[in-house]
Amino acid sequence: MSLRTNALAAACAVACTLSGSLTAVGAEFTYNETTNADLAKKLNIPVYFAVPKSAWAPLAKSFNTSDKLVEFKHPDGVNAKGDVGLRLIVAKRSGLASRLGKSGLVQTGDILLTFRTEWGGAGAYPNIQMGISHTGFGYVDKGGTLRNLDNPLDGEYVGRGDLTSEHYRTLNFLHIIRPRDLTDTQKANLLAWATRLNANAGKVYPSQISFNQDYNAPKYKPGSNLDFVKQFGQIALGQGHSGKPLDMYCSEFVFALLSLRDCDPAKDAEAFKGSRVPACIKMPMQPMKATGNVLPTHGRSTYSGLADGPMLVIDQMDLSDEARKPLLESIFVENPAGMSKMSVGHRKVAEEMQPRFERLKSYYVGMTGRMWQNWRARLIGTGFNWAGIAENYSPTSYLINTLLPENNNRRTMDYVATVVIN
Repeated sequence: MSLRTNALAAACAVACTLSGSLTAVGAEFTYNETTNADLAKKLNIPVYFAVPKSAWAPLAKSFNTSDKLVEFKHPDGVNAKGDVGLRLIVAKRSGLASRLGKSGLVQTGDILLTFRTEWGGAGAYPNIQMGISHTGFGYVDKGGTLRNLDNPLDGEYVGRGDLTSEHYRTLNFLHIIRPRDLTDTQKANLLAWATRLNANAGKVYPSQISFNQDYNAPKYKPGSNLDFVKQFGQIALGQGHSGKPLDMYCSEFVFALLSLRDCDPAKDAEAFKGSRVPACIKMPMQPMKATGNVLPTHGRSTYSGLADGPMLVIDQMDLSDEARKPLLESIFVENPAGMSKMSVGHRKVAEEMQPRFERLKSYYVGMTGRMWQNWRARLIGTGFNWAGIAENYSPTSYLINTLLPENNNRRTMDYVATVVIN
């Protein structure tokens, strides 16, 4: 066991002393100053890896769980507007999927984001990604157990589909993001689609659905229909698929699955056989450009960009110019030691992307500055959007969507909590 894992276990042990033993039920998210200080040291994440309260989903007051529920306030945001922090579900790994499903803390339709705290401060790319490396889909089966469905649809990521695959066995943190206002009917539809895909994973992967390693090549094209979602549905329905496999990366797979929430696989199967995209297919959120226009107006019709996450968190803190600028600039500092903690694949992308972020730093500083800076930064952001970066749905985009104003017309997601796994 690594020093970092030992430290995390110690932090979790402290958290678990808060309201009685692990056998307690009716747990609530509570704040304790001493525990908060200890967790802050052990988690060691920059403040822009947390989220403001405006992003948090409304939840029930208490949950029937033996896992400890902690409201964590990042020390750099305690006295700032927005009260930046995380809800933490501090849990032992054994039996995790059963407890999460039965407690109601995670529901059908929830998005599971792999959160790498060690990416904090590792360089521009991992910071802009807010430590998020992978997207999975969560659903609760009829027995009350949380199931995961991921692309690649293989043993490493899906396994038995109960958070016990190699991927989920070896991670310590999961963000839970919830699509807003899912109805019981939509959840039932998603359960049916996910159950079909999980049961037939070995048959459709990789011959019909494969994994796309190029996150800069989404199937979505502005102004076009969602034909790839129709193909996805046809494969799930067993209607056959000719030609090369439908290749999707992890977050695109989840985007496609959520696009089927209004489609009943039993009642709407015939619609997928036609030449048109079924009317029931609807995007779960608008794919994002590289940069958005939320700032400085925070308007109801504004939109967020793929690179906007840390900037939007820091904006919510309402810091002075003297405090804000060095924090923004720290996001773009190269850190070879931090990069070494990343996987080989992610490290390669980070090293390739690092030189491109200098202009993005000017955009960040400008968009959160004075009005004359905003106009210059807007021009820089427009340049990014015209630089051939496709509208997309990266793993981080689901969390970025929660950072839009609460009444924003494009806000379709809420942050639920972060699972801290012992």
